[in-house]
Formats: sequence, C-alpha cells, structure tokens
Amino acid sequence: MPRLPLISLVFVAAALALLAAGCGSKSQPSTAEWVDGACSSVVTWRNSLTEAAQSVQGGNLTEDSLKNAANEVKSATDTLQSDLKDLGKPESESGQQAKESIDHLSSELNDGADSIKSTVDDVSNVSGIVSATASITATLGTMANQISTTVKSLQGIDPGGELQTAFDQSDSCQELKSSTTS
Repeated sequence: MPRLPLISLVFVAAALALLAAGCGSKSQPSTAEWVDGACSSVVTWRNSLTEAAQSVQGGNLTEDSLKNAANEVKSATDTLQSDLKDLGKPESESGQQAKESIDHLSSELNDGADSIKSTVDDVSNVSGIVSATASITATLGTMANQISTTVKSLQGIDPGGELQTAFDQSDSCQELKSSTTS
C-alpha cells in the first residue's frame, strides 16, 4: 500500500519538528519539562497512527476497517492537539515563538485528520475505498509538507540553545529520534 511510506514520512517529519523545537503549561514549565512533554505526546501519537495503519494492511482493507483506522487517526490527533496545547510555552527566550510554530502545526495536522475522517465517512462501497485511499494519500502528503515547513521554521529559532539542549537531554525525545532513524 502506498500510504505506509507516507505515514512513515509524517512520523519522521514530526520527530524532526520536535528535534528542532520541542513543545509548550499555563504555569510555564521549564524548557526541559516542556520539550519532554511534547516528545512524549508525539511518541504516543506516532504509536497510535502506526497501529491504525497496521489495522488496514495485509488484506484487511474494508470499509469498516478504513473507517475505524480514520477514527483512530482523528482521536490520536485530537489528543495530540490537546496535549500540546496543555503544555503552554516553555520558560525560555524563544518559548513563545516555538509554541506558536507548534500550535500552528497542531492545527494543520488536525485539519488533515478531519479531512481524512470526512473522506472515509463518505465511503460506501469498494470503489469508494479506492477513491478514499487516493485522497488520504494526498492528505498525508500535505501533512508531511506542513511538518517540513514547520521544521524549517523551528530550526532557525534557537540553534544550539536551550531548546536544543533540552531535546538532547530528554529520554522521550531520544526515543522518538531513535525510532525514526532505525
């Protein structure tokens, strides 16, 4: 299926976004807490999307399995968006800028998940599954491009600074990084 490589690209791009920035609590967590919370949230999101993708592989692609997978993607993305919002911004000079970039990306990913769910909700037969698969693939490509754009933006925020140091010291971020490079 062509979707799996695109899903993998989305995971890698999300990890790169976090490599470059981290993410953001109402009482302003330390930069290290913020980055670790963001990475942990993305690891959970990535695992949920991987499970959803696996549920429709190996001949398991039916209207119901596609709808269930889309619901899982939407639910995981809603949770990610909520988790990232709850983090607030880190206590650092570039915290607000990093938070705004991540908030924007979160909104874009949510729009993509909504689009996938809407596309799948309209499926009513086998030919609809084929059409939905093409649309989902295009949406995942758009999501990957949005992540890449955010990564480029975040890379210029704090190179070699506090955000990068927090990422390098976070176990959750290292797990995320190692899982996307293996």
